[in-house]
Amino acid sequence: MLYTGFILGLLGSLHCVGMCGPIAFMLPVDRSNSVKKLGQITTYHLGRLLAYSLIGICFGLIGKGLYIFGLQQKLSILIGAIMVLVVILPQKTFNQFKVSKPLFRFISKLKSKLGKALKKKTADTFLTIGFLNGFLPCGLVYMAVFGSLAMGSALEGGFYMMLFGLGTVPLMTTAIYIGKFINAAVKQRIQKLIPVFVIIIGALFILRGLGLGIPYISPAPIVEIASSQMECH
Repeated sequence: MLYTGFILGLLGSLHCVGMCGPIAFMLPVDRSNSVKKLGQITTYHLGRLLAYSLIGICFGLIGKGLYIFGLQQKLSILIGAIMVLVVILPQKTFNQFKVSKPLFRFISKLKSKLGKALKKKTADTFLTIGFLNGFLPCGLVYMAVFGSLAMGSALEGGFYMMLFGLGTVPLMTTAIYIGKFINAAVKQRIQKLIPVFVIIIGALFILRGLGLGIPYISPAPIVEIASSQMECH
């Protein structure tokens, strides 16, 4: 299931360009030196990947705790269902819970620090911008966080989020070099496909939790495998 992190990042990277594109366009890169510019962009991406990995490790640890209590399969089904519901239910359904209100103060501080970092051109600037960028709230990142939670370990949770970040790198890099290269009509069509990809990935998590014995997609529970091996002996 780790591969779904990369797929989510790759297919949803147009959304990332829409959300984080303004930051990418404003990066204080050295446009007179192509080698230095590439290094600065790479450092920016490393900062994002570091932030995503740390988020994944934290939520992977939570998932590990649930795994110890034998809840990983139920968690996988729940997360898959949430992914599907987030796409299907109207946005106003979630807005009434006012879940994001406690984040507003944190977001304002984050944007303030990003604004200051964008004015600098020191060696660590691009790492800082990328790192702070990784913590900005984003619906697609939330979906990836759900995925890292279902991984059941800190290492796999961090790796899942890192793969998600890697999936966004190609299009984000192209956006930095070329700018607004996709017209509004094409962008709108691709944006409409993103919910479909999220539903597919949600369905994969549900299948994983059901433990139907399908290799790589819905493997049988470890308890069942162990018991069948004991019977063979």
